[in-house]
Amino acid sequence: MAFREVRVFEVREVLRLWLLGEGQRAVSRLAGMDRKTVRRYIEAAEELGLDRQGDVGQLSDVFLGLVVEKVRPHRSDGRGEARRLLDGHRDQLLKWLDTEGLTVVKAHELLERSGVVVPERTLHRYALEELGIGRSVRGTTVRVDDGEPGDELQVDFGKLGRIADPEVAKGRDLWALVFTPVVSRFSFVWLTHRQTIDDVIAGFEAAWRFFGGVFATVIPDNMKTVVNQADALEPRLNQAFVEYAQARGFKIDPARVRSPQDKPRVERVVPFVRNSFFAGETFIDLADAQRRVEGWCRQRAGMRVHGTTQLRPAEHFRLEEHPLLAPPPTSVYDVPIYATAKVHRDHHIEVAKALYSIPGNLIGTRVDVRADRSLVRVFSRGQLVKVHPRQRPGSRSTDPDDLPSNKTVYAMRDLDKLQRMAAEHGPAIGAYATALLDIPLPWTKMRQVYALLGLVNKWGPGRVNAACQRALDAEAVNVGLIGRMLERGTETGDNTPVQQALPGTVITGRFARDDDHFALRAARTVQTAFAAALAEDDQ
Repeated sequence: MAFREVRVFEVREVLRLWLLGEGQRAVSRLAGMDRKTVRRYIEAAEELGLDRQGDVGQLSDVFLGLVVEKVRPHRSDGRGEARRLLDGHRDQLLKWLDTEGLTVVKAHELLERSGVVVPERTLHRYALEELGIGRSVRGTTVRVDDGEPGDELQVDFGKLGRIADPEVAKGRDLWALVFTPVVSRFSFVWLTHRQTIDDVIAGFEAAWRFFGGVFATVIPDNMKTVVNQADALEPRLNQAFVEYAQARGFKIDPARVRSPQDKPRVERVVPFVRNSFFAGETFIDLADAQRRVEGWCRQRAGMRVHGTTQLRPAEHFRLEEHPLLAPPPTSVYDVPIYATAKVHRDHHIEVAKALYSIPGNLIGTRVDVRADRSLVRVFSRGQLVKVHPRQRPGSRSTDPDDLPSNKTVYAMRDLDKLQRMAAEHGPAIGAYATALLDIPLPWTKMRQVYALLGLVNKWGPGRVNAACQRALDAEAVNVGLIGRMLERGTETGDNTPVQQALPGTVITGRFARDDDHFALRAARTVQTAFAAALAEDDQ
């Protein structure tokens, strides 16, 4: 028969029946206790002075405590006979478990072979507590106070299972982001397929709508969307979530890594959601599951009597916490994009598949970018260096001031400015540039206009203007023609080439030969020819 501890009220009942004149056999039957046990307690009470002729007033709490101590002496060292037996074999156990690497189960078998019989559970505790060998167990803890109503909201992710996703035509993992107020335990569940910052913030926004307000402090798990680098004392928080908390006005106090006791209120809700809401149910898609879980939060989970508070969480929340919450958000939160981009040689960076210009002095460096729905802000070493309107993927935003002045027109395809630059050198040049650009794809002729401006620099605006006028009269729009006219000097209309004026002073080359050299060479040539003629005559 298994050992059953006799409680104090049972000892009182045994002694009360005995004082009323019942025999030990009758007391055993009426008290539902073994007769030998009844006899031990009665004998102990008599030794301590219990008078059977007296009344039940003798059975005070102090007297009953003495009786129990006499029958079951208190262990002064907190250890029983089994622990004392193990103390006698401490060295042998240490050799088996530590030196030889045996398991506790094997050591228990070896002890039994040597005649030492102790419970295996006692041996496990002895190995861990006395020898420091074995799997450690979680130590004692204390229950933390719930705090003030409306202050703390504990948040945790939990995997529920898989549901159908019509968009991909297959099943996908379903995650539950669970929000549990510490005081009322009125939980809200946000379902999602992913754990990105967009999904987490969408869950928080839905939670504020569900609760009708914002809690003062959020205690999340160490999810990457909230905590970049976990630390028990100084965790590094995610910038996007910190800015969201600033916008909504709550503080962040993340739990420690692998420390569920830091958020016990929500830890117990996650399996409750999995077993009570999700298990055994069929859902059409994510939207259907979300609609049904919100009803489950309000009815099944919200209207049950909570085991700890003994109150209905929905009613408890409505009475004590809801009036103390901050007002709910009235506008949609714009989730930004954060990135680190390199400034390329073309003076641009790429953010979300769009291009944005950056001042040229930052080429080759890396800049920090914050992009929301309307603006893209660029920071270098903490300083704001550029702001652009947000562009759709594949587009670009270029500020001409960010580009070199000599390349701005070409890079920006500023046709009007290019035409004005040509017209500044002469009306015919401006008209000729306009004629060059007068096609369906004018930017393809920009290089020809630049070539025309190059001819101005080489031959002067007067001659080029004349050549352009003659080409326009002939309706010949070709920059190569203008160049050939200028080289041949035919831009004025006659065919006489224009003789270029020679410089007034001729500078002799450093290695030029004297005139006498050429005269002597000519004389030698004549002599050679004359000698050859004489030789022919002799023959």
